[in-house]
Amino acid sequence: MAENTKDMRGKIPKLPDVKPYEPVPYDVDAMVDPFKPNKIEPESKYKQVAGKGGAFQPDFEAREVRNSLLEKYPIESLKMIGYMHVNNRPMAVVQVEDKVKQVKVGDYVGLDFGMVTQITDTEVQLRELIQDSAGDWTERKSSLYLQSKEGSKK
Repeated sequence: MAENTKDMRGKIPKLPDVKPYEPVPYDVDAMVDPFKPNKIEPESKYKQVAGKGGAFQPDFEAREVRNSLLEKYPIESLKMIGYMHVNNRPMAVVQVEDKVKQVKVGDYVGLDFGMVTQITDTEVQLRELIQDSAGDWTERKSSLYLQSKEGSKK
C-alpha cells in the first residue's frame, strides 16, 4: 500500500510574491465634519414655505373656530360604537369617556388634526397631520374600528 500511495502526492504551487503596502492619502479638509448641525439634523423633505414646515399645513385657526369636542381627545381614547345612515349619508357613533357624538365624512377628531375620510359599517378612516422631528407636517392614515359589546377592539 505504501508503494501505491507514494506517487499520489499533489504538487502545491509556489506562493505569489507579496506586494508592498502603499498607504492611501487621507485628506480631512475635503471631508464633511460629522459633528456639524447640518450633518446631524436631517434636511427637510419639503422646502420651507414662509417659515412653515412642509407640504401639509394644519389650519390652527380653523381648529379654534370649530372647537369640536372630539378634537380635544387623543385618537386612542375614541371608540366607534355604532353606524347609521342619516339622509342617505353614512355616520358613525363615537364615544369618548361618557359622551357620545355622531361623526360624518369631513369632521375632525383627535389631537393630530384627524379628518374623517371614509365611514363603513365597521370602520372610520382618518387622515391625520403629524409633525416630525424636522418640523415638517406629514400625513398618517389611521382608523377607528367598531367595538364589540364588551368594548374590546377588533
